Amino acid sequence: MMSSEDREPEAATAESSTSAVATLDTMSSAYSTLIQNAVPAEFQESQKQGLEKTPMRAAKALQFFTKGYNETLSGLINGAVFDVEMDNMVIVRDIDMFSMCEHHLVPFYGKVHVGYLPHKKVLGLSKIARVVEMYARRLQVQERLTKDIAMAVREAIEPTGVGVVIEASHMCMVMRGVQKPGSSTITSCMLGDLRDDPKSREEFLSLIRHQSR
Repeated sequence: MMSSEDREPEAATAESSTSAVATLDTMSSAYSTLIQNAVPAEFQESQKQGLEKTPMRAAKALQFFTKGYNETLSGLINGAVFDVEMDNMVIVRDIDMFSMCEHHLVPFYGKVHVGYLPHKKVLGLSKIARVVEMYARRLQVQERLTKDIAMAVREAIEPTGVGVVIEASHMCMVMRGVQKPGSSTITSCMLGDLRDDPKSREEFLSLIRHQSR
């Protein structure tokens, strides 16, 4: 016979699954209303086949684009912190980033460069990319995203310095508004020695600008 302890996780999983379905249905209904208001009635019939499943597709897409809200830093790191006696800079650069602007719900995308000065601990390299992914998969502004990533690295391993630079293109500036394709936005966040020590900061900036042969 199944114990009450065994039933509790199953009940929690079932409840979570039911909640997720209800959320998707609510989001799908909202998208359906948006489409009905955005597409003139005379076009709705001719586009009926293509639009029929669009509300649910869009709801699932938005759920994926914002899945970072369901993740935590501790769960993401999952113990991938290692004791290492070194103080040389560690950099992971050119991390692809895709996020959604919280102002217009359109994408912005680009490259993220993350560096830190270890203090007896290093972070698994893949975890740095995962930290970027977690915070990017939320409704964001680039300025906050840059700081979120830097603060997360600091929290995870308490290095003596952290630097994050993001270079991104924003569809809200390309598809609407000023409509300036080719423009890019660069943001940075420096903490600790990478903020206070000009030599360390210049080393970081020089290395992320360096082009591999």
